[in-house]
Amino acid sequence: MWRSLWRSIDRFSPQYFKYVINELRGIKVVDRSNREMVIDLMQSIVETVTYGDRHDPLIFEYFMEYQVMAEFVRVLRISKNSRIEATLLQYLSIMIQNIDSEHAIYYCFSNDYINNIIAHPYKFDGGDLAPYYISFLRAVSSKINRDTLCLLVKVDGDNVISFPLYSEALKFARHGEKMIQTAVRALSLNVYNVSDDMVFRFLTSPPVSDYFSDLVQSLKEQCIRLDTIVHANNETSPQGRIKEIQLDTDKVVDDLYYLKDIICIGELRLSRCVMENLLKLLVLPALIPLLQFEEKSDSIFSAVTSLYIVSRILQVVGGRSLINFIAGVILYPYLASSKEDASQVNNCDGTSGSDSFSRYMSKLEAVVYAEFDSEGTENINGDNSLGCLVGYKSCDSPSVSCNDYKICTKRNGILGYVFSDNPTLLLSSLYLLLILAESKDCDDFLSRTIRSIVLPKEKIVDVLLKVLANPQLTVLTYRQTGWFLEKWLGFQGMKLGNDCSMLFNTSYEKSRERLQKELDGPWFDYIPDTLRNEWESCKKDLEEPVNRKDPLFALELHIDLQKDDSCATTSSVSWLRMVDAVKAFVLHLQLKALIWKQDRPDKLVLDGETLSTSESWKTRSSDQSSANFGAEVALGSAFSCRIAFSNAGIRDIYVIPVSKGKTGKLLLMEKHPFRTQKGVVIAIAPLPGLSPKIDKEHPTWLHLQVREFDPRFDSSKTKSHHSKRSNNATDGRWTLGFPNAEACTAAQLMILEETRRQRSFVERQLALMLRDNALVD
Repeated sequence: MWRSLWRSIDRFSPQYFKYVINELRGIKVVDRSNREMVIDLMQSIVETVTYGDRHDPLIFEYFMEYQVMAEFVRVLRISKNSRIEATLLQYLSIMIQNIDSEHAIYYCFSNDYINNIIAHPYKFDGGDLAPYYISFLRAVSSKINRDTLCLLVKVDGDNVISFPLYSEALKFARHGEKMIQTAVRALSLNVYNVSDDMVFRFLTSPPVSDYFSDLVQSLKEQCIRLDTIVHANNETSPQGRIKEIQLDTDKVVDDLYYLKDIICIGELRLSRCVMENLLKLLVLPALIPLLQFEEKSDSIFSAVTSLYIVSRILQVVGGRSLINFIAGVILYPYLASSKEDASQVNNCDGTSGSDSFSRYMSKLEAVVYAEFDSEGTENINGDNSLGCLVGYKSCDSPSVSCNDYKICTKRNGILGYVFSDNPTLLLSSLYLLLILAESKDCDDFLSRTIRSIVLPKEKIVDVLLKVLANPQLTVLTYRQTGWFLEKWLGFQGMKLGNDCSMLFNTSYEKSRERLQKELDGPWFDYIPDTLRNEWESCKKDLEEPVNRKDPLFALELHIDLQKDDSCATTSSVSWLRMVDAVKAFVLHLQLKALIWKQDRPDKLVLDGETLSTSESWKTRSSDQSSANFGAEVALGSAFSCRIAFSNAGIRDIYVIPVSKGKTGKLLLMEKHPFRTQKGVVIAIAPLPGLSPKIDKEHPTWLHLQVREFDPRFDSSKTKSHHSKRSNNATDGRWTLGFPNAEACTAAQLMILEETRRQRSFVERQLALMLRDNALVD
């Protein structure tokens, strides 16, 4: 009604605005009877204020004169189960977000209006109020600066004693909804970016600073859960577990990036607070298993999960102090700065070794934290420097020399993983060391130690080639091993010695033989297209930079090694076997090009791409080449037989195998009702995989095995080949009944002959690539 009375007045005019405010001031209680009217009034006020901020300063003068912010606070207090809070918070968020005037923002934040709205006793139980509340807090945080921040904190002398915006937001830090978690983190970063010295003292002092320890503790719990999934029993399929760890690692990475954002604020106390919690609660617990002090470790993480965690932290958080701390801990067994320390390293099970490590860690932490002290610039190059800690530069103790290689050859510490029989531990530990060695922030001495002593290039290449030559491992393992070989051979610019060359050639020959076997398999017709796609995929994977490689591969490898398809016989498993054979061969071919210093083309061109297909098709009429379901095809030399369908009974049909190039199919047709020389296609089966067999007891029956698995081959997706069916899909089986044994045998021979023609075409395409001396040209 009140709107209709003022239709003739401009709704953005000061007169209209004053009327609406007076209407709101006249409300004494908000209940269900007047809830909608109050909402309309608030909407009109917010719209008018937003308009006035840009076009009419007089409107905001009235906004301040009538103390509209105080009216909003009053409306909250007089609401009785009207559920108006969400709408009010929504309108306030809109208003604050759209106000640009510093004068207007300053007024809204003054007189504790915002703090009173924040501190109102909302009831969040199970309703939808929380998202509106957090959106309001985030909107406020987006408008604060160093001048307005003081309006939202309460101080006592020189100390901040309360900061409702920040404190109330943190109560939702572990909320179940991702959107709310993201909003809280955005709010906190807004606060950190504008805080002054007093506010930072408040944020980094207990109990407020508990937020950072809670944050890292939550991250630690996620990593423990991740470790549990990685080592779960076989109740969940490997594919299911890989999907689970992908989801969980996404959460871990999000948290690490948030910690990185906090550190990048550049405030020393804030950075130290985060770094202390990160080191003590997560980094050190993850590093302990990598030192292998005892055979049975009480670590909360397994070795493979520890390697993943540390690698991810290095990738995401990084920074000179963190990188050198991790490198210093990992290299502890190889950084003994005296013979006495060296002996203690070798006696890691004794108390003297433990004490030595404790002293070492204390010094190492001091070096790290010096960077976050106000005098850190001086300390980092002084007596507390990393160089003195590990025994070089100006220290009295000698540096690590070639004589210390005896320590390394015992393969304790991380070298126990680098030279492990477990390829997952081997590759993941090697990746961690590679990150450190290639990091520009890594101390020069530590980097040289990794390159020259811990990772002698000849030994590492030898270990990698042995993994590549192991026929019991999965293709995923081969692909990851190939990546490391690519990097090692590329970085070091080295050539393979005679022993390594023989090892690689043996591995290459096995991969070639494995692919050749697939030419007799049920998926040989897909080999050319798979080769082309996998060529591009493999090239992209091998050329992936170190800093972009996802250490998740370590967890996926661990699960992948547990797969067992030994009892499966379906065409889906045959498909995967063929794809794996192609992947392995392509990997070896590309590595061979690297070893022989040849360029790898972006796309693979097979031999005989332009082969004429007329020869293999000359006995078939042209209408059969594109025959699909329902098409009319000349019967010609088709065989008459019968087949029983589960839902259509026994039917009289004609069957004919046809092949053209790399395509081959078996057509099942019914005689056309009007054209006696024509048949209508009622079913089609691919020739590869049919394996026609005559029944021993019934010589007129021909059994066929039909590929039911549909790989949905997509040339635009080179990473994998997906299917709509599960890997346990049952293949189709057809049994054709012929008038006599001679006709049955003739049909079998024709199917085999057309399959041979099809296979011959594929073999000609692959002939050049499968030669003994094949090289990439």
